[in-house]
Amino acid sequence: MTALTVLAAETPSLVQSVDWLAIAPVVITAAVGLAVLVADLFVAERHKPVLGWISVAGLAAATATLIPLRAGDRSTFCLTADPEACSYTVDHFTVVVQFLVLAGALLTALLSVTAVRDTRMPAGEYWFLLLSSAAGAALLPASRDLATLIVALEVASLPAFALVGMRRGDRLSSEAALKFFLSSVTATAVSLMGVSFVYAVTGSLHLTRIADRLEDVPGQFDTLAMAGVALTLVGFAFKTAAVPFHFWVPDTYVGAPLPIAGYLSVIGKAVGFTGLILVTVIAFPAYSQIWGPAIAVLAALTMTLGNAAAVRQSADRPNSAVRLLAWSSVGQAGYLLVPIAAAAYSERDQIGSTLAYALMYAAVNLGAFAVAALVARTKPLHRISDYRGLYAERPLAALSLAFFLLCLAGLPPGIIGLFAKVTVFQSAVDAGLGWLAVLMAVNVVIALYYYLRWTALLFRAPEGAEAVEGAPARTKAPWPVAAAIVATAITAVVLSGAPQLVLRVASGSLFTQ
Repeated sequence: MTALTVLAAETPSLVQSVDWLAIAPVVITAAVGLAVLVADLFVAERHKPVLGWISVAGLAAATATLIPLRAGDRSTFCLTADPEACSYTVDHFTVVVQFLVLAGALLTALLSVTAVRDTRMPAGEYWFLLLSSAAGAALLPASRDLATLIVALEVASLPAFALVGMRRGDRLSSEAALKFFLSSVTATAVSLMGVSFVYAVTGSLHLTRIADRLEDVPGQFDTLAMAGVALTLVGFAFKTAAVPFHFWVPDTYVGAPLPIAGYLSVIGKAVGFTGLILVTVIAFPAYSQIWGPAIAVLAALTMTLGNAAAVRQSADRPNSAVRLLAWSSVGQAGYLLVPIAAAAYSERDQIGSTLAYALMYAAVNLGAFAVAALVARTKPLHRISDYRGLYAERPLAALSLAFFLLCLAGLPPGIIGLFAKVTVFQSAVDAGLGWLAVLMAVNVVIALYYYLRWTALLFRAPEGAEAVEGAPARTKAPWPVAAAIVATAITAVVLSGAPQLVLRVASGSLFTQ
């Protein structure tokens, strides 16, 4: 008995401790999703709206749990033999991205409360899928091994396919969901092949260990390692809507319920950029000569094609407003890729510029979709021309949308958009990517055309008295939609008045190691 006691004392414990506070944002979101799914079985049809409010409350609670985590100094699920190798880490990077994801999902939920009721979508399934996707998106920035990273990516993505096709009987919705699903599955399969190559070379899935072992790869495995690095990036490039992995975006946004289109444009994009940052900056710095130029080229192609396609949108074409926002999001993705490419040529803290830009983009783009959801209640064709004279009909909504568009364009009074673009531009210049900075400046000028054209339309007079007399009667804005517009507008105004709040993210150290 004494010998067994001594042996037990000398053997390291294989039981991992769990930091429940660290994982609380993910656990709360997932638990509320499961609770909503079960409750749906017992709640009468007339009481189904309560499921939406439970979801809103759950997302608000999950967001609130980030307050005690703001120090960014927690890790859990670490190897007992190597406490520095952890699968879940809460650093400043994690906290910022989780706030972006959960706050964005909360605004999406507010927009969805009215949409689910009006379009008669199945409430239980809708809220369960939205919360499941948000839980996966919140897990991803804390993931520090490739297995958890891929699982989080798929947990965030798979429910999104179903959400896109949630409007049953709608051909556009079904086609959009199928296109989104097939292209995403293909990209994930390619990424998994890349992960298997990386594991074969390094013998580890933890990002920090991979980084150490890729520093000294035997010559016969160098080609395999390079192939693994390149293939792993494909799945995340798809989520960012980077060219040439962007082809699913316009049709998916048009076919999806409007709140889900907004969700994909912000949270879906955040998932891709988060994964891309983690694998490049933490796991693959040794191969920055591979992914640095590749991401720089992707950034150039993405911003150019996205803005060129947005300029070509016809104001009278059905769904042109949603398509313009879709192509605009592709162009914005190009800007978001610039600091990641710059990180290959200088310090990895350059990626703070991506997060700073993403925070600005999330607030104003969700605000634009919130206004679009309001306008669509009386003008369901989603045409840009439907916004003509919006100021005369809904002055506060028009002013809010104008401010959002000016922020996206980087023009005053949308100061935060200007400052965010300057930080991205500066990251390219500091990294010696002058050609990319010049191309970005050209694209910013191109984007001014379609943002200002839409903004001017808001304040033009309607097309004659007949158009005004024949227009649908103005309806009162549902308060959840109004609350989403007000929340995003206030956020954008505050950030424009105090841009240092976001710029602090751009200049700070985000990773603990």
